[in-house]
Amino acid sequence: MTKKLLVLTLGIVLFSLNLKAQGSFEKWPALKNFHTVISQTFHPAEEGNLSPVKKRSGELLQKAVLLHQSDIPVGFSRPGIIPAVHKLYLASAALDKLVKRKVEDKLILAGLKQVHDCFHTIVGICSDKKD
Repeated sequence: MTKKLLVLTLGIVLFSLNLKAQGSFEKWPALKNFHTVISQTFHPAEEGNLSPVKKRSGELLQKAVLLHQSDIPVGFSRPGIIPAVHKLYLASAALDKLVKRKVEDKLILAGLKQVHDCFHTIVGICSDKKD
């Protein structure tokens, strides 16, 4: 019974964090646009399908550039956000280079995971409001 309660509690926590992140996306359109592409490339890759990331790595980089150049919305400009966005840009550029060089799939997947981790760092900073 306690295991079921733990799983339910964890599910509720993850759901609420996702809702917070969704709110963050609405307030930062460049982040929302990046999220669209990362979700459409990362989730298929988790299932072994790297075709979407191979086709869209340039688009992912473009969204990262736009995010990097965008104004940070009020409330999100706090310590760590600028370096996190810069790291996302660098990771996206590195991934695009890997795809263009047609390296092994495991290297592309590792690069995509790094981009995904950088994205989640940004989401974490955005969701960790002290308001």
